[in-house]
Amino acid sequence: MQLVVARIGRAHGIKGEVTVEVRTDEPELRLAPGAVLATDPASAGPLTIATGRVHSGRLLLRFEGVSDRNGAEALRNTLLIAEIDPEELPEGEDEYYDHQLIDLDVVTEDGAEVGRITEISHLPSQDLFIVERPDGTEVMIPFVEEIVAEIDLEEQRAVITPPPGLIDDRAEIDSSREETREESGGESGEDSA
Repeated sequence: MQLVVARIGRAHGIKGEVTVEVRTDEPELRLAPGAVLATDPASAGPLTIATGRVHSGRLLLRFEGVSDRNGAEALRNTLLIAEIDPEELPEGEDEYYDHQLIDLDVVTEDGAEVGRITEISHLPSQDLFIVERPDGTEVMIPFVEEIVAEIDLEEQRAVITPPPGLIDDRAEIDSSREETREESGGESGEDSA
Protein backbone atom coordinates (compact mmCIF):
# COMPACT_ATOMS: atom_id res chain seq x y z
CA MET A 1 0.00 0.00 0.00
CA GLN A 2 1.24 3.47 -0.83
CA LEU A 3 1.11 6.41 1.57
CA VAL A 4 1.85 10.07 0.74
CA VAL A 5 4.39 11.18 3.34
CA ALA A 6 5.43 14.63 2.09
CA ARG A 7 5.23 17.26 -0.64
CA ILE A 8 8.40 18.91 -1.88
CA GLY A 9 8.44 22.68 -1.56
CA ARG A 10 10.93 25.25 -2.79
CA ALA A 11 14.67 24.84 -3.14
CA HIS A 12 16.78 25.88 -0.14
CA GLY A 13 20.27 27.17 -0.82
CA ILE A 14 22.45 26.12 -3.75
CA LYS A 15 23.43 22.55 -2.83
CA GLY A 16 20.22 20.74 -3.81
CA GLU A 17 18.25 20.88 -0.57
CA VAL A 18 14.47 21.30 -0.63
CA THR A 19 11.88 22.21 1.98
CA VAL A 20 9.18 19.61 2.51
CA GLU A 21 5.62 19.76 3.77
CA VAL A 22 5.46 16.70 6.03
CA ARG A 23 2.29 14.60 5.73
CA THR A 24 3.14 11.82 8.13
CA ASP A 25 3.21 11.56 11.90
CA GLU A 26 6.38 9.47 11.57
CA PRO A 27 8.85 11.62 9.60
CA GLU A 28 11.82 10.11 11.44
CA LEU A 29 10.80 6.71 10.04
CA ARG A 30 9.48 7.62 6.58
CA LEU A 31 11.86 10.47 5.68
CA ALA A 32 15.15 9.15 7.06
CA PRO A 33 18.39 9.15 5.07
CA GLY A 34 18.50 6.07 2.84
CA ALA A 35 14.72 5.89 2.39
CA VAL A 36 13.67 5.27 -1.21
CA LEU A 37 10.39 6.97 -2.10
CA ALA A 38 8.12 6.77 -5.10
CA THR A 39 6.91 10.08 -6.52
CA ASP A 40 3.87 11.69 -8.07
CA PRO A 41 4.52 12.47 -10.87
CA ALA A 42 6.26 9.12 -11.28
CA SER A 43 8.74 10.62 -13.77
CA ALA A 44 10.45 12.53 -10.91
CA GLY A 45 11.46 9.41 -9.03
CA PRO A 46 12.10 7.20 -7.32
CA LEU A 47 14.08 9.43 -4.99
CA THR A 48 16.55 8.29 -2.33
CA ILE A 49 17.01 10.62 0.65
CA ALA A 50 20.69 11.50 1.09
CA THR A 51 20.40 13.87 4.05
CA GLY A 52 17.76 15.47 6.22
CA ARG A 53 17.88 18.25 8.77
CA VAL A 54 15.60 20.74 10.50
CA HIS A 55 16.25 24.42 9.82
CA SER A 56 14.08 27.18 11.36
CA GLY A 57 11.35 24.67 12.13
CA ARG A 58 11.21 23.23 8.58
CA LEU A 59 12.46 19.87 7.40
CA LEU A 60 15.05 20.11 4.65
CA LEU A 61 15.93 17.08 2.51
CA ARG A 62 18.57 16.44 -0.11
CA PHE A 63 18.21 13.57 -2.55
CA GLU A 64 20.91 11.43 -4.16
CA GLY A 65 21.71 12.76 -7.63
CA VAL A 66 20.34 16.25 -6.89
CA SER A 67 23.28 18.53 -6.15
CA ASP A 68 22.25 22.03 -7.19
CA ARG A 69 19.44 24.55 -6.88
CA ASN A 70 18.10 23.92 -10.41
CA GLY A 71 17.72 20.20 -9.75
CA ALA A 72 16.03 20.90 -6.42
CA GLU A 73 13.66 23.47 -7.94
CA ALA A 74 12.66 20.95 -10.65
CA LEU A 75 11.24 18.71 -7.90
CA ARG A 76 8.91 21.41 -6.49
CA ASN A 77 5.34 20.18 -5.72
CA THR A 78 6.33 16.52 -6.19
CA LEU A 79 4.58 14.17 -3.74
CA LEU A 80 6.78 11.66 -1.89
CA ILE A 81 5.18 8.26 -1.47
CA ALA A 82 6.27 5.47 0.88
CA GLU A 83 5.37 1.82 0.39
CA ILE A 84 3.95 0.38 3.62
CA ASP A 85 2.55 -2.96 4.70
CA PRO A 86 -1.29 -2.66 4.81
CA GLU A 87 -1.26 -4.47 8.16
CA GLU A 88 1.23 -2.03 9.68
CA LEU A 89 -0.18 0.27 12.36
CA PRO A 90 1.15 3.65 13.50
CA GLU A 91 3.28 3.64 16.64
CA GLY A 92 0.96 5.86 18.69
CA GLU A 93 -2.11 4.36 20.35
CA ASP A 94 -4.51 7.02 19.02
CA GLU A 95 -2.92 7.41 15.58
CA TYR A 96 -4.37 6.12 12.33
CA TYR A 97 -3.43 5.98 8.68
CA ASP A 98 -5.90 7.58 6.28
CA HIS A 99 -6.71 4.22 4.67
CA GLN A 100 -7.87 2.90 8.06
CA LEU A 101 -10.39 5.75 8.44
CA ILE A 102 -11.81 5.94 4.91
CA ASP A 103 -15.24 4.27 4.67
CA LEU A 104 -15.82 4.19 8.45
CA ASP A 105 -19.44 4.80 9.41
CA VAL A 106 -19.86 7.95 11.50
CA VAL A 107 -22.46 7.84 14.29
CA THR A 108 -23.27 10.01 17.28
CA GLU A 109 -22.94 8.65 20.82
CA ASP A 110 -26.67 7.92 20.89
CA GLY A 111 -26.31 5.83 17.70
CA ALA A 112 -27.75 8.28 15.16
CA GLU A 113 -26.24 7.77 11.71
CA VAL A 114 -24.29 10.75 10.37
CA GLY A 115 -22.70 9.24 7.26
CA ARG A 116 -19.50 7.67 5.92
CA ILE A 117 -15.94 9.08 5.82
CA THR A 118 -14.95 9.58 2.19
CA GLU A 119 -11.81 11.68 2.62
CA ILE A 120 -9.38 13.01 5.21
CA SER A 121 -8.34 16.64 4.72
CA HIS A 122 -5.01 17.52 6.34
CA LEU A 123 -4.93 21.19 7.35
CA PRO A 124 -2.10 22.92 9.20
CA SER A 125 -4.12 23.25 12.42
CA GLN A 126 -6.05 19.96 12.39
CA ASP A 127 -7.35 17.14 10.23
CA LEU A 128 -10.95 17.01 8.99
CA PHE A 129 -13.15 14.04 8.18
CA ILE A 130 -15.12 14.68 4.99
CA VAL A 131 -18.33 12.74 5.67
CA GLU A 132 -20.90 11.90 3.01
CA ARG A 133 -24.37 11.95 4.53
CA PRO A 134 -27.12 9.53 3.46
CA ASP A 135 -28.76 12.32 1.39
CA GLY A 136 -25.53 12.84 -0.59
CA THR A 137 -24.48 16.11 1.08
CA GLU A 138 -21.14 16.43 2.83
CA VAL A 139 -20.24 17.59 6.31
CA MET A 140 -16.75 18.33 7.65
CA ILE A 141 -15.96 17.03 11.12
CA PRO A 142 -12.76 18.15 12.89
CA PHE A 143 -10.70 15.11 13.90
CA VAL A 144 -10.11 16.38 17.45
CA GLU A 145 -10.49 14.63 20.78
CA GLU A 146 -13.35 16.91 21.88
CA ILE A 147 -15.53 15.78 18.93
CA VAL A 148 -14.31 12.32 17.89
CA ALA A 149 -14.97 10.22 20.98
CA GLU A 150 -13.97 6.82 19.60
CA ILE A 151 -12.51 5.12 16.54
CA ASP A 152 -13.53 1.46 16.45
CA LEU A 153 -11.73 -0.26 13.57
CA GLU A 154 -13.27 -3.67 14.36
CA GLU A 155 -16.80 -2.28 14.13
CA GLN A 156 -15.73 0.04 11.28
CA ARG A 157 -17.18 3.17 12.89
CA ALA A 158 -16.26 6.54 14.32
CA VAL A 159 -18.33 7.78 17.26
CA ILE A 160 -18.66 11.55 17.58
CA THR A 161 -20.03 14.04 20.09
CA PRO A 162 -20.76 17.01 17.82
CA PRO A 163 -21.39 20.47 19.21
CA PRO A 164 -24.74 22.05 18.26
CA GLY A 165 -24.82 23.09 14.61
CA LEU A 166 -21.92 20.93 13.40
CA ILE A 167 -23.97 18.22 11.70
CA ASP A 168 -27.41 19.82 11.53
CA ASP A 169 -28.80 23.13 10.40
CA ARG A 170 -30.49 23.84 13.73
CA ALA A 171 -27.67 25.52 15.62
CA GLU A 172 -28.56 26.45 19.17
CA ILE A 173 -27.58 30.05 19.68
CA ASP A 174 -27.19 31.25 23.23
CA SER A 175 -27.19 35.01 23.42
CA SER A 176 -26.39 36.84 26.61
CA ARG A 177 -27.72 40.00 24.93
CA GLU A 178 -31.21 38.44 24.70
CA GLU A 179 -31.10 37.43 28.36
CA THR A 180 -30.00 40.92 29.37
CA ARG A 181 -32.87 42.49 27.42
CA GLU A 182 -35.41 40.16 29.02
CA GLU A 183 -34.04 40.82 32.51
CA SER A 184 -34.17 44.60 32.06
CA GLY A 185 -37.73 44.34 30.80
CA GLY A 186 -37.14 46.24 27.60
CA GLU A 187 -36.29 45.64 24.01
CA SER A 188 -34.34 48.85 23.58
CA GLY A 189 -30.59 48.82 23.88
CA GLU A 190 -30.44 52.48 24.94
CA ASP A 191 -28.63 53.47 28.07
CA SER A 192 -30.34 55.88 30.43
CA ALA A 193 -28.37 58.96 31.34
